[in-house]
Amino acid sequence: MKIGLNLVPIGARAGGIGRHASELPPALLAADPHLELTVLGSRELPRMAWEDAVRVIRLPFGLAGRIQMAVQLGGLPGLGLLTRLDVLHSIGNVGPPGVPGLPSVITVNDLIWLHAGTDWGPPAAVAAMRRVALRSARWASRVQAPSKATADDLTAIAGVPADRIDLVPIGVSATGARTATEREARGLLGLGDRPVILVVAQKRPYKNLAVAIRAMRAVPEAVLVLPGRATPHECELRRLAARLGLEERVTFVEWVDDPILEALYRMATCVLVPSLFEGFGLPVLEAMARGAPVGCADAGSLPEVAGGAALLFDPHDEEAVGRAVVRILRDQELRTRLAEAGRARAAEFSWGRCAQATLESYERARGTRRRYR
Repeated sequence: MKIGLNLVPIGARAGGIGRHASELPPALLAADPHLELTVLGSRELPRMAWEDAVRVIRLPFGLAGRIQMAVQLGGLPGLGLLTRLDVLHSIGNVGPPGVPGLPSVITVNDLIWLHAGTDWGPPAAVAAMRRVALRSARWASRVQAPSKATADDLTAIAGVPADRIDLVPIGVSATGARTATEREARGLLGLGDRPVILVVAQKRPYKNLAVAIRAMRAVPEAVLVLPGRATPHECELRRLAARLGLEERVTFVEWVDDPILEALYRMATCVLVPSLFEGFGLPVLEAMARGAPVGCADAGSLPEVAGGAALLFDPHDEEAVGRAVVRILRDQELRTRLAEAGRARAAEFSWGRCAQATLESYERARGTRRRYR
């Protein structure tokens, strides 16, 4: 097969989608060595280790503005036909309709922007996603969803027939990653020798970071580390920490590179995922793969992904979150049990399995002919 992979929305700080973008191409090639893969990106697409094995086309525009969206929706099908692709796969929630001779596959990671509304982003951004993302899902020959929770949303909210949705969980790996030492990471971030509670999340209201900050009142021996790009919501979180007298025990960190993030995962006494909505929840598996005990919200796709290997809590109940943090920090037997169960759970989510499910989705798309509305 000749596959086009639409990575136009991927930049240097693309979070979980960026991880998908970097790990999927080599996994696809390993699963099918005869695959011909063309990667389409903007000029801001980062250099990838696998570029010599694929054809990469960097288009002359950046991530901001309307041009990249117009190219995704209108330009990529023509480019795909010119390069004689069999399938065009867009992994960033938005993509063009299939056209005669070129089926379209779209990965919809979540519909959080619809659930969370302005807690996800400005009203104009939410309205734009409503116009474009829902139509993209309805247009596509096949839609890939990383979890059953997202697949159910696609059917109930976007009106995508269930028989046109393929469940393709994202992979996770704990091998081959460069890592800083714990001493280096603690020194860089000023953490001292205190136990670390880690929350890897965008600083947006629906990530429910406020409840994680409030939970710190129950564990005065620990420090909370919040890595992620600064947002206006961070100001509210900093004010909350100050009001509670926790400024010295809540560490706000800008975007960190992979070696520091690896070190944080590996040193964490507890990784907390308190989100109100998630379409998958990659930090749950990233933590588990590294042997970190996980406490996560019983919401959205998180219990589905955790699979019984995390301590669940009601994210709306501050006392329940605090009790969960106390149990993990102070119960060594529980931490050991969660770490062992977590490693086994993460092992079920390999990039090889993700690639195989993705290839099967491509084959279904090639056999699809449908009308668009």
